[in-house]
Amino acid sequence: MKPFDLLIVGAGPAGMSAAVTARKAGLNVVVIDEQPTPGGQIWRGIETVAATPRGTLLGESYLEGRPVASAFRLSGATYEPETQLWQIETGFRAFVTKDRKARVIEAQTILLATGAQERPAPVRGWNLPGVLTVGAAQILLKNAGQVPAKPVWLAGSGPLMLLYMIQLIKAGGKIAGYLDTTPRGRLISALPHLPRALLGAIDLYKGIQWSLELRAAGVKTIRHVTDIEALGHEDLKSIRYWTASGTEETVEADTLLLHEGVIPHLHMALSLGCNVAWRDDQDCFVPVLDEWCESSKPNVFIAGDGAGIAGARAATLRGQIAALGIAIKLGRMSPKEGSITARSLRKKLNRELALRPFLDALFRPRKAVFEPHDDTIVCRCEEITAGQIRATARIGNPGPNQIKAFTRAGMGPCQGRQCGHTVTRIIADTEGRTPDDVGFYNIRPPLKPVTLGELASLIEPESTQ
Repeated sequence: MKPFDLLIVGAGPAGMSAAVTARKAGLNVVVIDEQPTPGGQIWRGIETVAATPRGTLLGESYLEGRPVASAFRLSGATYEPETQLWQIETGFRAFVTKDRKARVIEAQTILLATGAQERPAPVRGWNLPGVLTVGAAQILLKNAGQVPAKPVWLAGSGPLMLLYMIQLIKAGGKIAGYLDTTPRGRLISALPHLPRALLGAIDLYKGIQWSLELRAAGVKTIRHVTDIEALGHEDLKSIRYWTASGTEETVEADTLLLHEGVIPHLHMALSLGCNVAWRDDQDCFVPVLDEWCESSKPNVFIAGDGAGIAGARAATLRGQIAALGIAIKLGRMSPKEGSITARSLRKKLNRELALRPFLDALFRPRKAVFEPHDDTIVCRCEEITAGQIRATARIGNPGPNQIKAFTRAGMGPCQGRQCGHTVTRIIADTEGRTPDDVGFYNIRPPLKPVTLGELASLIEPESTQ
């Protein structure tokens, strides 16, 4: 028995494309994913939804996932859906759970294609029932075609916000109002990036078209919103908001959808000790990678939005480049052949990345996202407020791990996914340091909850024949 050549974590755009490329190079590949079908978050349910009216409603960029998923199914890669990864040991031994049973999968190389997560955007009252993220609402739309029964309020900024509003309207949903939190002057700061952004003119035009469609639909938009508060006792009853011009208003609301962009999902990379660096332009940590998407940890590769936010098409290209790098490293392809094959992929990737600096500057989150009010709950798992974190940060200049030990922020079921970045920014602001200097939580296994019964069921490593 021997290990798989490659274990891919995630069956989204990057993971599926990497699997197809790796199989063409002759690698034995296993792909594990928590979802029941391939597609990831952006192409969720693509195999069944694409052929329905809902597929057309979700747009052309969603339908682009259908041929990728089809190629993945035909690639010959071992596919393990509904499989939860909770630990990776150097070597590599991946501990996973499926159908309440745990087992070990061994592999020579690892490709993390875990994608992105929505940027935590804590506001006062965001823990109330009735307050969700746009990403969560979009999942309901993709999975079951569900839209809120009553008109919804949306608050935040970014391309996903605009896309979801268009999808919501086409699906028969209604929008009570849009609280646009894009700060005044962002367009001016983005203009220097416009010449390069024209290389992605199709996507740029698409964004303009969305804005025009929302205006034509009569969506009430309040611009330059600086602060938001969700009000209610047992559930959401109203929203209070403030604008840069000094306006303060309270409106009734049953549902509030928040969104302030997306950031790479890094928990698995951090647990393996991969180096990350702070990117000011995207206000988040990203993994440090070489030209083949290999991390600082040998034989650990990272592709897709987990390598830096760039979108689905860029994710597929990064997945292919990473697979070529893995084939070279395992001796299944010569460096010369790999470089020649990757040349056209890199050109396409550069074109896909051309629009990002413009979008990053235009939709850069407002300062309040990173500096919430003292009475705002930051860690919802342990109900720790921003004020508690600030007070602790003033004692001896602690880092995120000391804050975790003192306050329990980051110790809940989400393991810091929803509070980690905010804790880092609060510490940086309080201590006068940079986020890069402050760093992030140390991530330890299990990465996801695992029961004693599952541990007891652990069986011998699974590998290729």
